[in-house]
This record gives sequence, C-alpha cells and structure tokens, in this order.
Amino acid sequence: MQNPTSSAAGTTDPTNPGDPQNPTSSAGSTNPSDPALSAGTETGASSGSENTDPELGPDGFPTLESYGAPSAEYTKDISGTAKRGWNTRYWDACKPHCSWLRESENDKTRADNSSDETYLADLATARNCNIHDVEVPTFTLGNVSRAWLGYEGTRSACGEEKEKGVFTCTDMAPIAVNDNLAYAYVAGTADSKCGKCYHLQYDGHFKDEFEMNPPKATHKALKGKHLVVMASNIGMDVAGGNPDLPAGQFDLMVPGGGVGAFDALSVQVNGANVNWGAGFGGFLTECQKGDNCGTEGSLECYQTCVKDMCEAAFGNAGLPNLLRGCNWFADWYMAADNPTYYIEEVECPQYLIDHYMTRINTSVETNIKKVTDWSTYKEGDVLDTLHCWKAGEAPADESGWQNPSAGCDVQ
Repeated sequence: MQNPTSSAAGTTDPTNPGDPQNPTSSAGSTNPSDPALSAGTETGASSGSENTDPELGPDGFPTLESYGAPSAEYTKDISGTAKRGWNTRYWDACKPHCSWLRESENDKTRADNSSDETYLADLATARNCNIHDVEVPTFTLGNVSRAWLGYEGTRSACGEEKEKGVFTCTDMAPIAVNDNLAYAYVAGTADSKCGKCYHLQYDGHFKDEFEMNPPKATHKALKGKHLVVMASNIGMDVAGGNPDLPAGQFDLMVPGGGVGAFDALSVQVNGANVNWGAGFGGFLTECQKGDNCGTEGSLECYQTCVKDMCEAAFGNAGLPNLLRGCNWFADWYMAADNPTYYIEEVECPQYLIDHYMTRINTSVETNIKKVTDWSTYKEGDVLDTLHCWKAGEAPADESGWQNPSAGCDVQ
C-alpha cells in the first residue's frame, strides 16, 4: 500500500507494523512506561543531556531544563574540519516518513524491524499525532481475518484521509536551548537515516550568494549559532552535495516554513483567510515581496513581518507549539533564508530522542485494531485490540481442528 506523506522538499511513502499501550499526546500525555524509551536512556543519546530524575511538564515529557546542561560537542567550533551544507525550510504537518516501518531490507532509511532489539536500537518509528495533537499509533493491524495477520501504517492526513488521518506532532517544532544553541528536526536526503543527529554551525552565508548577491543581515546575525537536528523525514528531492556545498541540503521543519507539495497544515489549522505564504518558502518568502520588506530588508523588518504572520496563523489555533516554533524562526534563527553551515554527525540529545520515538508501538508486533478515523480519539482513550496468533498457534475449534495460518479472532 502506498501513501503520500512528507516534506516541502519531497514526498515519502508506504505502510507498516507495532504494539499497544495507552496513547499519549504532544500537548498533554502520560509518561512513557517502557524504560528503554524514558528520559535518561542511553540509546544513541548524549550523556551530556541525561537526567535520571527529570521534572515532567504538563505535556508529560521532561522539561527542557530537566535534561541538564547540553553536551559541549553541540557548540564546539567545527569550521576548520567539517563539510558545508545548507538549509531550506518547511512544515507540511504530514505523517513523517520515519513514522512508517520499512517494507523491505532494501529500505535503508527507516528502522530495522527484523527484531524488537534492532527496531529499538534504531529508535523505532517517529511519533505521529491526530488532528488534535494527541499521539496515536504509527501502525496497527491491517484488514485481518482468522487466516491472515498483517500490519498497516496509520494513514497520513496528506492523503485522502485529511482530518481523519495523522499529522506531525507539533512538539517537533524547533526549540531554543539558549541564545546560541537550539534543537530541531529535518528532512534529509534520500540516503539519510531516520533518527540520526547532526550538529550544524552557521557560517554567515547562504546557498545562492554571489558577488552581486552577498549575505543579508539575517545570515550575518545567525553566524556562529549551533543547531542540533534529528532526521525525522526523508525528502526524495532534498538535494545532495555539490562542489561548493558537499554536505548537501537539510529541509528544516519549522512552522510557517511552507506547506510544500502535500499540505496537511491547512487541514489542521483551518482559520479563515490564513495566508500561508509561498508553498516552498512560507512566511519569509511572503515577507520578501516588495510590498513588505523586499529582498533587501532589514533584520528587524523580516523578524516583525514573520512574527505577525505567525500570530495571524497560529495565535488562536490552540496549538501553542506551532506558534512557538514559528516565532523561533524569527527570534533565534534570525529569519535567515537558506543559510549555509558546517556539519558533523553527533550523538542525539535525549530531548530529540524523547520527542521522536513512538511511545505506543514499542515492538514490531501489535494487536491494535485498525482505525479509519483518528480525529475522535482523545487522550486516555483505550485502544481497541484483537486476539491474534502466529502460524501454528491458532486456537482449535470445537472439532479440534487448528487453522495452520496466522490470524486474528474477528467476527
């Protein structure tokens, strides 16, 4: 089965499998019960951001402050050794590419689901949420019968399901750790790997600069800042490297960055007459028009224009993470258009791991019943399940005959 999802710089794909547990929420949730998924796990995490007794916020996640001081690796100078790349930006609100289980061994981008051990070592599947920002399964049982057992990915809101489908959880919007360091998620190139993290150090330049088109005030203001990003999407048209920028492109997930080719954001946030700006470029591209700041505007003009658009779109949307992440682009990221950076791979901050890993599908198997409309699902609702069995394990009928096939106890 195929499904369009993701990225203003690309699309993503298919279906997939996992395990039950109470659902949780991007804006109000229970604490993960699996010790391998709780704050403080060392699975791919930087020890500089561990806390064995974290303070929980109202969303059920540890507060950013409770993770402790970030690793010094995230702010060290890498300009003398690292390759250069560049950012674009988007927020389409689609189910992330990394929320689907891989379909075959040929898929090297997503988690290895050959066993629970490899699946969790690869950080499982990326969380996804319903239209109300409540975390829901990344996959469930498919259209099972007493003679067939299989799994199916929860359907993206960027497909035909629209409001009934699933979205990016809004707490995956960027967040500032301090004035010099922030965390975010990105769509990587086709050869990227879900759940990998990278340290970006901005260099004060931008992708399309040349002698007659030098860096703007926004790029200069961003110079020297550090952003640690995790790949939660794979954009099939996110560009690879070139001679000047060999590290290639990361498409930064930022609300207001552009709804892209598969727009679920205007389904989730459907206020009257919202101006989403350019599909590829979003609010900043709108602010660069001549009747706004133009292409040679001041830093202050771009920041004010973008924040005004953030407030108009998200101020009354009831999804505060979107407003926070949109304002972050103006205030921390300095409204920089396609800036360039130095890049190196790093161990992931626990904050990014916690907001990435599903807290529901913590196994490659599941007995969660298929749901076609997730919009009515509320935090705390019990997930319906079925009794299923593997091949050779079916219960015998009254005559003693045992179905040799895998299946589920359906009416």
